[in-house]
Amino acid sequence: MSWQSIFAATNGIALIGWLLLLLAPRRPLTLSLVLYAAVGLLCLIYAVLLFALIGGAIDPVRAPGAEAASLTDYSVRGLRAMFASDGAITVGWTHYLALDLFTGLWIARDADGKGVARFLQAPVLLVTYMAGPLGLLIWLVAREPLARRRARAS
Repeated sequence: MSWQSIFAATNGIALIGWLLLLLAPRRPLTLSLVLYAAVGLLCLIYAVLLFALIGGAIDPVRAPGAEAASLTDYSVRGLRAMFASDGAITVGWTHYLALDLFTGLWIARDADGKGVARFLQAPVLLVTYMAGPLGLLIWLVAREPLARRRARAS
């Protein structure tokens, strides 16, 4: 299987998870599917690929002319060298997909618990899908007043 195929498969898994989160009724089965069949599977793929790359079991397909990567150089230059391969880009992207979807799941469950309507959650979830930390920031800023309003209403 090529890196492009793995990249496409992980994107497909994440997209299915996001569609379930955005469109399906939020029942325990749906939430479990998003958590285990999408987030969990992405985490498993990430772990297998990461260890296979680090262990040299699979070819990372380095970019032509790229300098050798060092797993201990966490400078900008070191990270540029580390991500100068199809394998590292795919593993890194899978990392983003898993954590962004997990963050979206947390936001959705938290918003449901605070009684926030799904149509108000959708823009935050879409921003989280496209730019994870920005969506999380928006939700963190929005959730505090919502929690206080709900507490006063109780």
